[in-house]
Amino acid sequence: MIRAFHRWPGLLALVLVTILTLSGTALSVFPAAERLTAPQAEAGLTVATLAGRIQAAYPGVEQIRRAPSGRITAYWFDQGAPGAAVIDPATGQGVASADPNTVQRWLTNLHRSLLLGDTGRIAMALGAAAMLALSLSGALLLARRMGGWRHWFARARGPLAGRLHVEIGRIAVIGLVLSSMTALWMTASTFDLLPDTGTTLALPAEVSGKTGLAVDLIPVLGQTSVSALRDLSFPFPGDATDAFTLRTDQGMGYLDQGNGALLAWADLTGWERVSETIYMLHTGQGAAVLGLILGLMALGVPAMGVTGVLVWLAGRRGRPRIRGNQPMARADTILLVGSEGGSTWGFAATLHAALTEAGQSVHVGPMSSFAPERYASAQRIILLAATYGDGAAPASASGCLDRLSGSKHAPRTPLAVLGFGDRSFPAYCAFAKAVAQASQAHGWPELLPFDTIDRQSPQDFARWGRALGEVLGIDLDMTHQPVLPRTETLTLVSRRDYGAEVQAPTAILRFALPRVTLWQRLIGGGFARFVAGDLIGILPEGSPLPRFYSLASARRDGFVEIVVKKHPGGLCSGQLAALVPGDTVRTFLRPNPGFHAGRDRAPLILIGAGTGIGPLAGFVRGNVRHRPIHLFFGMRHPDSDFFYGEEMPLWQDQRRLTRLVTAASRVARPLYVQDALRRDASEVVRLIRDGARVMVCGGRDMAAGVADALTEILAPTGLTPATLKAEGRYVEDVY
Repeated sequence: MIRAFHRWPGLLALVLVTILTLSGTALSVFPAAERLTAPQAEAGLTVATLAGRIQAAYPGVEQIRRAPSGRITAYWFDQGAPGAAVIDPATGQGVASADPNTVQRWLTNLHRSLLLGDTGRIAMALGAAAMLALSLSGALLLARRMGGWRHWFARARGPLAGRLHVEIGRIAVIGLVLSSMTALWMTASTFDLLPDTGTTLALPAEVSGKTGLAVDLIPVLGQTSVSALRDLSFPFPGDATDAFTLRTDQGMGYLDQGNGALLAWADLTGWERVSETIYMLHTGQGAAVLGLILGLMALGVPAMGVTGVLVWLAGRRGRPRIRGNQPMARADTILLVGSEGGSTWGFAATLHAALTEAGQSVHVGPMSSFAPERYASAQRIILLAATYGDGAAPASASGCLDRLSGSKHAPRTPLAVLGFGDRSFPAYCAFAKAVAQASQAHGWPELLPFDTIDRQSPQDFARWGRALGEVLGIDLDMTHQPVLPRTETLTLVSRRDYGAEVQAPTAILRFALPRVTLWQRLIGGGFARFVAGDLIGILPEGSPLPRFYSLASARRDGFVEIVVKKHPGGLCSGQLAALVPGDTVRTFLRPNPGFHAGRDRAPLILIGAGTGIGPLAGFVRGNVRHRPIHLFFGMRHPDSDFFYGEEMPLWQDQRRLTRLVTAASRVARPLYVQDALRRDASEVVRLIRDGARVMVCGGRDMAAGVADALTEILAPTGLTPATLKAEGRYVEDVY
């Protein structure tokens, strides 16, 4: 609901809101320019002194006005001809024309009414209302995406367009809310929709009847600072019943022109002060710096409009279209999806179609919209949850776990959780498991026991579907066809072969970086963004299922590189091992944020064996900031499978690699990487005590041996791999 409330005003009012904000940004410059160019009154200058100077220069002066910027303008008649000028308060002489700026006037009319009078004012008011709706709904969506208001400034992730949309929005939202609300107030005031409670003061009938008192001798004017002046109107020449009219920041009053007495005075009402504050906030008049800040924030609207459209288009392309999706309040089955890359939505579409065909009324939505109090007709809730990184919530499930755990809604609707993941990763279905545990702890009735789908297996999904059908008493035939991401064709440019002597043929394969379009750069598609540690999915010929390999390169390296060992009978590894330069493969990228080196300066302890060196070598290659990196690498024999052995000395000379420790298992005195850690225990402990982060990549047996070794090494310190994991200082990428 909130997402739609945010999307449609943005799409429908994009042009109108863009005109509103761009013209407002341009107008925000004028108060600051006026403040800088207008002569300012010296400190302590009184209205009496200023009026005396101006009257001496222009005897026919009728009015003196002071703008919020400090600019003083005088109006007079000279031999029947009107005149006006910007005044230098030090001399009382005119220094510039008082004629309105034609560009400013045109922009003001465009901003207020699209140059169309009252019809345009109504249109711009609708634009302001749309901007307010966008700002408030966007703030709610952003808080939901970041996992709550406390994480408002958490690091955004995802494609460039989405990250720009978030980064600009969370900075500009306060200014946009303020500008749109004040615009609506001013429009309501223009159309007399607000109560008129301004200051009213009648000219007293009893005056001295005298004229001619010098203006600089009037006591009230001598006690009033020019900084508080708004305007001073002179009495009509020769009319003894008229009086001076003085308006200041405090109120207005009448002064006798014969003896200078204060005839009447009225303070500004509270309503007037509120209205003037709103005018100041909206126009920047009297607060030039604030006006410029709000103007800069308004510039974010066109940028957010463009990025928002790109995000919307990418979302439409990334999700299957679900036909016949029912409103949540009328659906008997609520099906919510937590997905990062979009593949889980395909399973949701398959399940929705099967349930609908069986006569069920189904609503499909993101897990981030979890709101059980709104499921009036729901008989069951099904959550399809993928996992992002090292157990985090995917993009479309942000905030769901907190709302589920903290829900005050009495659980009565049966709930099922189905996790999606890859068993080769240590955090397999970790988020889905957390959701299932939270639902049990909160007392939700269990529709089905927690289950998982490994590597998008259609067979696993069909098996789970049959179990769901038995519970519902219907026959569910769910034949799912996985929708793979759009693939790119990579061309092999070079290869280096190792390991033949130890019966472990392995190759470092380098592919040319494919051409990336502007659209891909904006949405993060193709190979627009990747770093070492991310995954590349390769589709082998003869199989619809991809195989994943850790990247040993980043986008800025200018190539795509992986380390591949040929496995006996391995379809994909066999095909990769047979490639020669010029051959091609079909691939796609998958982010792996749980295994990124990060950008901080904390030392890294990299531990890997065999092909696990791939991403670790990528981290070292990309260490242009000379972060301390200590690499422990296990191999069979240094003469056969010392991967990246040629580059290691160069990286050490370039200070990208601080220290290299190797362990070989097929030599006279066999040594495994965990043994190398034990031999270097004191240095490892020192590094970890100093805040080092441990990153392990390779086979499961190796990773288990490393964990055991570190448990022994760290025992005297009270630290364990488990505590380091909880702190985010121990991560694994194992297979």
